[in-house]
Amino acid sequence: MSTPVSSFPEVEDRRASDRQAAAHTYLMCRPDFFTVTYKINPWMDPAIPTDTSLAVRQWQTLYDTYIALGHTVELIDQIDGLPDMVYSANGGFVIDNIAYGARFTHPERQAEGPAYMRWFEDHGYDVRVPANVNEGEGDFMLVGDTILAGTGFRSASDSHAEVARIYGREVVTLNLVNPAFYHLDTAIAVLNESASQAPDAGNIAYLPSAFDAPSRAELERRYPDAILVSETDAGVLGLNSISDGYNVVIASRATGFEAQLRERGYNPIGVDLSELLLGGGGVKCCTLELRR
Repeated sequence: MSTPVSSFPEVEDRRASDRQAAAHTYLMCRPDFFTVTYKINPWMDPAIPTDTSLAVRQWQTLYDTYIALGHTVELIDQIDGLPDMVYSANGGFVIDNIAYGARFTHPERQAEGPAYMRWFEDHGYDVRVPANVNEGEGDFMLVGDTILAGTGFRSASDSHAEVARIYGREVVTLNLVNPAFYHLDTAIAVLNESASQAPDAGNIAYLPSAFDAPSRAELERRYPDAILVSETDAGVLGLNSISDGYNVVIASRATGFEAQLRERGYNPIGVDLSELLLGGGGVKCCTLELRR
């Protein structure tokens, strides 16, 4: 088990901050068949051995952390032969009980899309089959009433217009330019999803160099109080994190980001997902938000 960089929040810590934790519901996939046998991102190297049992133990720590924080976690069974299915964030995008399905770029992951859509349908969601290539919440992030949408490596920009039509919300296209940060959720962390939660309502953290110049300018305009994270912390997928508005679950090695969060009144909780990092995923990758 990993040692958190912070213990779970105590009552006096919560009173000292104006931030409020809100209960969330997440979908996760236990990595019973995790391995790296192909290379579809810069993090993956089939020549480096993987330890499935270690991946499961690290994943269990993340699961237990969510439960201890009062969140609800639902599970989808991993299918043998789909090792990346553990990265459930890529399985779809869910708002108001509408589940927009994923349509993966690489053949190695394409069977995951129908598997997740079957789960959504079996659990009562209004499933929308995608017409365009997209990798779910990996490239779509809800901030207030706005959806930030990534493109450049995985999700096609046509999927952004599709999402806008389905949800009737503003969608802001952001272009990713660094192949190490190939999904939006590796380059941006949503710290306050709610548009009305104070202070810093709708605030984010991000890595400026992951984006082209127009996208950086748009982020600067919309989020002038955002936390700018270092290359070092982003390089261990520190931004690939989950926040409930107060507690922020992050990579335990992202110590600089941890300090920045504390300065802003958040409670960072570090977990070690180093084995799952071999597949290019971190905390957020393993976590799909279910918004009923």
